[in-house]
Amino acid sequence: MSEQKQTQRHVVIVGAGMAGVQTAVALREQGFEGPVTLIGAEPHQPYDRPPLSKAVLLGKAEHSAFDIDFESLGVDLRLGLDVTGVRPAERELVTEAGRFPYDTLVLATGAHPLTLPGSEGVPGVHLLRTLDDAVRLGPVLAGGGPVVVVGAGWIGAEFATAAREAGCAVTVVEAAALPLAGALPAEVTTAMAGWYAESGAELLTHARVAGVRSGAVVLADGRELPAQAVVVGIGARPATDWLAGSGIALDPSGAVTADDRLRTSLPDVYAVGDCASFPSARYGERLLVHHWDNALQGPRTVAACVTGSQGAEPEPYDPVPYFWSEQFGRFVQYAGHHAGADTLVRRGDSSGPSWSVLWLRDEVPVALLAVGRPRDLAQGRRLIEAGTPVDPERAADPAVPLKSAVRQGGS
Repeated sequence: MSEQKQTQRHVVIVGAGMAGVQTAVALREQGFEGPVTLIGAEPHQPYDRPPLSKAVLLGKAEHSAFDIDFESLGVDLRLGLDVTGVRPAERELVTEAGRFPYDTLVLATGAHPLTLPGSEGVPGVHLLRTLDDAVRLGPVLAGGGPVVVVGAGWIGAEFATAAREAGCAVTVVEAAALPLAGALPAEVTTAMAGWYAESGAELLTHARVAGVRSGAVVLADGRELPAQAVVVGIGARPATDWLAGSGIALDPSGAVTADDRLRTSLPDVYAVGDCASFPSARYGERLLVHHWDNALQGPRTVAACVTGSQGAEPEPYDPVPYFWSEQFGRFVQYAGHHAGADTLVRRGDSSGPSWSVLWLRDEVPVALLAVGRPRDLAQGRRLIEAGTPVDPERAADPAVPLKSAVRQGGS
């Protein structure tokens, strides 16, 4: 397209979280001069989510708004506006305020937390996804009453950490045998189970919730747990129900099936962040990554496609996934994707304060989990990105820097 035509194209981004905001920023950074509209369902100024389970929740910060001057960027913010559908043939969004035209559409609607069946409308049951959720939960923690957390995943552990810091009695109910059962293998999470008791929280595994009523959680075995508040952290689903009937292809999880440049099945429609899966040549499978770093990195690829810089096809989007979690006094970091690994290498004693685990496939690192060892994470991430083989025996020595465990002849 000509430069003149490009500058007249109206890019509309649906979703004002990290992925949507960074798409708007990346478009301007890459020289796009046309109109950009950013639509958010919440009325608040766009904000970052990680502080919600920490500073905002504990009353140490009132908000976590992005420090971005949207007006100077020439980005038109439309906040508190629900988008309910899309009509690709007409290039229109359907909103509660009427039809909204676009030339290029970016889907960045994120994910919705799963609700606990039977808990809808019960007083004292909370999710922790939005700023309003954190604001509602703050006074509960300040009150110091007993709290039950359903789900020992990442968000459950982070909330339990904050609740213990606030002085609440905390019980965490997990259906699986160990925390983080869906994210990491048992040989890694066994050590993490002990972190709960160490912090003063009670972790109940193999425990299923039969029902929730005001002031209590009832387990399937008949036990009743007193609860001034119940916080549900049992996973999330891509927020894509509004795309029904649009012709935009979704996978069984509900994620938009983007290609390796984050293009959807329809022309001039892109998808980025928690709402989209993408094919990874690095890992040989399609990935759905519900983490902050993916929402930060993907927008650069979308912007490169939209701007068509120098007419060149942008590089495929194939990152080494990365995330972190602060829980029970520990800084936990993970990079990569371990599903296809054939070897697990331990670095350090997992009963201690700092250790890491490296996953290899044919002696090439594919993933790494670091607990209190940020140097391992930084060096391991570079090895994963480069596909550099390591000597498993040297890599297993926590005194040997990972970059020094590279196989002789490796890059």
